Amino acid sequence: MFTGIIETTGTIELIEQNGTNLSFWIKSSFSDELKVDQSVSHDGVCLTVEKISGNKHLVTAIDETLQKTNLRYWKMNDDVNLERCMQLNARVDGHMVQGHVDTTAFCIDVEEKNGSWEYYFQFPPEYAHLLIEKGSVCLNGISLTVFDIVMNSFKVAIIPYTYQHTNMRNIKNGAVVNIEFDVIGKYLARFREVFMK
Repeated sequence: MFTGIIETTGTIELIEQNGTNLSFWIKSSFSDELKVDQSVSHDGVCLTVEKISGNKHLVTAIDETLQKTNLRYWKMNDDVNLERCMQLNARVDGHMVQGHVDTTAFCIDVEEKNGSWEYYFQFPPEYAHLLIEKGSVCLNGISLTVFDIVMNSFKVAIIPYTYQHTNMRNIKNGAVVNIEFDVIGKYLARFREVFMK
């Protein structure tokens, strides 16, 4: 479990193809503190640390993960949002994030608002029932509040701190981001589907 509060960004140093899987060596400020088998959120995707070498760690995305996320588009030197799993004795500053990406969303507009930024995203319409106005969503691992929802599109506002300390600063029109909808909303939708027909 994660909170959607990004600790740092890492840099992709090497990409290796292994059958249908892709393995990534990522350099970060806390890679040397990680442990093998530890779960770490990478742009919102929960991946297991396989190896550690100095200030780099290795993770692998299988084909299922690659098909549902933007990891298939990752390139050398890309910035990746990183968060270690939450500690039960700490405050949850964002919202409960599983690291299980539902789908991807496309950035269709970015507007600079004289000190903050508004991003406009569109996602597959079959997920539209999982968003509510002023509800939570996780984009590239970042816990954000949505507004101006119109069917399968929405906006998020980015404050300067988030812009400077995450890879949102690299998101432009046409960029693909990982999106995880609020798990509470998913459970409620499933309950309604099964028990309120």
